[in-house]
Amino acid sequence: MATSPLDMLDVDDLLSDEERDVRSVTRRVVDDHVRPYVADWYERGAVPVRELALEFGKLGLLGMHLTGYGCAGASAVQYGLACMELEAADSGVRSLVSVQGSLAMYAIWKYGSEEQKQQWLPGMAAGELIGCFGLTESDHGSDPANMSTRARRDGDDWILTGGKMWITNAPVADVAVIWARADTGVLGFAVPTTTPGFSAREIANKLSLRASSTGEITLDEVRLPASAQLPAAQGLKAPLSCLTEARFGIIWGSLGAARDCLETAISYAVSREQFGRPLAGFQLTQAKLADMTLELQKGYLLALHLGRRPTLRPEQVSVGKLNNVREALKIARQCRTILGANGISGEYPVLRHANNLESVLTYEGTSEVHQLVIGQRLTGLNAFGG
Repeated sequence: MATSPLDMLDVDDLLSDEERDVRSVTRRVVDDHVRPYVADWYERGAVPVRELALEFGKLGLLGMHLTGYGCAGASAVQYGLACMELEAADSGVRSLVSVQGSLAMYAIWKYGSEEQKQQWLPGMAAGELIGCFGLTESDHGSDPANMSTRARRDGDDWILTGGKMWITNAPVADVAVIWARADTGVLGFAVPTTTPGFSAREIANKLSLRASSTGEITLDEVRLPASAQLPAAQGLKAPLSCLTEARFGIIWGSLGAARDCLETAISYAVSREQFGRPLAGFQLTQAKLADMTLELQKGYLLALHLGRRPTLRPEQVSVGKLNNVREALKIARQCRTILGANGISGEYPVLRHANNLESVLTYEGTSEVHQLVIGQRLTGLNAFGG
């Protein structure tokens, strides 16, 4: 009798009824509004962000782990399970939710004024307003401390000049959380995208995360009132804390992509015959499936452990992101070999997941960055830039 990969250890026994309910509800909305269309979105390189945001907003998936302002106040594990179901459909769709909730909304929720929270968060939680998070620059990806974007005072106003690159949701955003260097250090701003001097263009010709809106932001003497500054965000620690928040969703989301690949490979191997027997009946195929199932289950248990922790240190999040994304990508590639030539077909999700995971491996901290974070914790020595 065939068993689903995550049923091998009966890990569902570790979840509460409420956690299973969140998973089920998220899976249903994904089955209804994402899975039937995502292969076409990926092929066309276009995704209906606003329509999806409204559907996700109805279920409370946007900023779901935050409290107040229309947010659901869900637990970390509930949020993680939702991310897993979203990314089981597509990493780009999960990125939409993660950037909206864990980056843009979290930055305003954590560091914004009460006026900013009231202005932006209820509409963002409902999916009526879209946010993006402008930290990465074309020349400063893993090294945001040396960002080129500048903020200078002009009377009571701020003037922002510079640019941001690879910014999810930017072409369709209503508000951009922009990080810039000022004389006093790194500051954050909630920038309405209708502000003169702000522009965002869609980045074309992507080979990964094609079912996601990704943009390049240009800030040409963008004048903002003092009220646009996030008052509690002082220094680089603020945007880095937002990244730590978002990486938790990646720890779970990558498992969803891996699970979908593995379930696809098992189904294919059972039904596909070669040399007079199903592929699943060959020892080499079963060895691949067994090894991938082990890694998927270990990644799940790691994610669940981190989700149950009352607090998480950055290096603990780095352990989760480094392991789970790296192993998810290995699983996707191995599953592609089981599907043979069909593995490169858009009729199956496996290579789409693998391509997407190449981006997930890089964004919000490359594998190398997370290795150095872990290494610094182990040795007490900072090897960044060494």
